[in-house]
Amino acid sequence: MKKRLIGLALAMLMAIPMAGCNTPAATEEPAAEPAADAAASYKIGIMTGTVSQGEEEYRAAEQMKEKYGDQIILQTYPDNFMKEQETTISNVVSMASDPDVKAIIVVQAIPGTSAAIDKVREMRDDILFIAGVPGEDPDMIASKADVVFQADELGMGTSIIEQAEKMGAKNFVHYSFPRHMSYQLLAMRRDLLRETCEAKGINFVDATAPDPTGDAGVPGAQQFILEDVPRKVKELGADTAFFSTNCSMQEPLIKSVLEQGALYPQQCCPSPYHGYPGALGIEIPDDKKGDVDYVVEQISAKIAEKGGTGKFSTWPVPVNMLFVEGGVEYAKAYIEGDITEKVDKAKLEEIFSEIAGSPITLSTFTNESTGNEFNNFFMFLSEYITF
Repeated sequence: MKKRLIGLALAMLMAIPMAGCNTPAATEEPAAEPAADAAASYKIGIMTGTVSQGEEEYRAAEQMKEKYGDQIILQTYPDNFMKEQETTISNVVSMASDPDVKAIIVVQAIPGTSAAIDKVREMRDDILFIAGVPGEDPDMIASKADVVFQADELGMGTSIIEQAEKMGAKNFVHYSFPRHMSYQLLAMRRDLLRETCEAKGINFVDATAPDPTGDAGVPGAQQFILEDVPRKVKELGADTAFFSTNCSMQEPLIKSVLEQGALYPQQCCPSPYHGYPGALGIEIPDDKKGDVDYVVEQISAKIAEKGGTGKFSTWPVPVNMLFVEGGVEYAKAYIEGDITEKVDKAKLEEIFSEIAGSPITLSTFTNESTGNEFNNFFMFLSEYITF
């Protein structure tokens, strides 16, 4: 991976301690001057979760603000977004109310995003909408947003289990909750995970965890993970792989799995920077920013201290950060006329490959349950790195 994306990720990690952070930090004034050309006549809006729900995309949005200055407008959606969808809609509309805003990027595109796009379309139809990591029905979000980015959840239904099998897994625990299982892609992936486990002789355990948007909030969900993993290992054994569908659960899951000597094939949003640094207490010194070998060595060393070598892995590309940065660069290319159509797969692959530092091929999504194929819904799948 090139220094660009690694530096982006590490700069974000340096910006705030990841452990125990449940409120967003104030956005600092941009350190860099905006581009000094005609491009400054337009703006791009970015909406993400707060640091408690989506550290990586929040920091990626801040980094885009730092890079492009006043060309970027930032918004967040509420932590309890299921009960506060009107706030999500209002925040998107507020960005669109600025006539200079020509594109809006939402990562993660939580429930309420489609309604927000509809509301904006009533006002104006010239805004390019990019939705990353959608939490709504794929047919619906694909019909509302111009471009949709998604990690290949269905491909993960096979790849996660194959990775767990390589680690020696005999059991696979899938933590989720009813709200996430109402998301079609997550439910389809769960079913594929179960089917792949059955085909490989691995015991699949469908475990229900508290919803972080519920009454107990993020702390309650995290505490449940810390307490339940030891119970599952005692019941099933250390040759059990664990997976959770929720971002805020990854840090406690890594901590507890490591302490119990179990297996952890990947996070919900795979990336070396998602959960690992906070869970392992890794601090990156200034002179090591951008040094991917150093970061991997630190993660590997921390895991090795507790005998976890070969039991933890992830993707080498921070996928949600890729969606934010790639979304901004794609929007700029469209607004500035480098591409003439709202959907340009070749240009998107070019931008993603440049950011990631290696060739990336995207596939389009076909909803097997409806038979609909979407040329604007792009799926991304990566190989693994094992610590």
